Amino acid sequence: MGKTVVVGMSGGVDSAVAASLLKNQGYDVIGLYMSNWKETSDSGVCTGEDDWADVKRVCTSLDIPYYSVDFSKEYWNNVFMHFVDEYKKGRTPNPDVLCNREIKFGPFKKYAEELGADFVATGHYCSIKHENGIHYLMRAKDENKDQTYFLNQVKEDQLSNVIFPLSDMIKNSVRDYARENNIPVSEKKDSTGICFIGERDFRGFLAQYIPMKEGDIVTEDGKVVGRHKGVYFYTEGQRRGLGIGGIKDGNESRWFVLKKDVEKNLLIVSQGEEDILYSNTLLTGEFNFIPSEPAEKEFRCLARIRHRQPLQEATAYIENGAVRVVFDTKQRAIVEGQYCVLYKDQYCLGGGVIEQNY
Repeated sequence: MGKTVVVGMSGGVDSAVAASLLKNQGYDVIGLYMSNWKETSDSGVCTGEDDWADVKRVCTSLDIPYYSVDFSKEYWNNVFMHFVDEYKKGRTPNPDVLCNREIKFGPFKKYAEELGADFVATGHYCSIKHENGIHYLMRAKDENKDQTYFLNQVKEDQLSNVIFPLSDMIKNSVRDYARENNIPVSEKKDSTGICFIGERDFRGFLAQYIPMKEGDIVTEDGKVVGRHKGVYFYTEGQRRGLGIGGIKDGNESRWFVLKKDVEKNLLIVSQGEEDILYSNTLLTGEFNFIPSEPAEKEFRCLARIRHRQPLQEATAYIENGAVRVVFDTKQRAIVEGQYCVLYKDQYCLGGGVIEQNY
């Protein structure tokens, strides 16, 4: 074929299988590992050394060249600092979304092209369609693993010359392929959570960057029912880890976080019926449309407000670059700082940060 494709290698089974598939299709494949986080503490798990070792093992077994590139400075400035700033505002950010736009399909893709890439590939579970010079982001065959949610902020031009080899595969078949082809990481566990936090205590990590102080946990009418260790640690709708039980009137229903008051350092909770957590309308900030803003300012669509949430029927209204989404069915805990992502059939239309709900 004579075409060169650079594959973003993570050390996991998905990117390994992606590289193997492309080589078997006749591409000249190069593996490229990116280091986004520097960690030297004994308590940290994100040094990347183990993943880099696995990348070398995989690429050696596939007989393809491999390289490593350090984007930790770019990640710190363009992803991590945003993550910290959002938490300081009492919001719940998703750094993986920004990582795709700011790193993987930004400087990483540019570096790959400098290595001679005709195409760039990753192990994402999603699909892509190139038609008449326009690039469309599409849902994957494996709906349970579909990762278009995490790609909702990628610009249309960042999707040019991109290949997603796993688009038509389900996770089990990826594992089976890895075993059948003796890929060294066939049994490696999937990574979960935020990469720079890893397996360590989230509260301890976040407290290194945001001053924490204890405060009252209160009901909507101001009754103190407990103490929190820092409002930033909690998320609207959260039910676990609040450290409060029943109250003296005999109500033993579970408590849940209703909202956070960062200025007053109060965690506001409720107990029992969760109807108060449900709303059917949200407003995003500036919306990233893929490939571009549609002509119609009102349209029916599918939407999700978190990864792996089943797609929800909704109507979208474009309002000065932002989007108001009205769901057919009320949604539980629409969280500010997270993303709302829209779909039309198999097409991912893009997404925007949730600014408010009502």
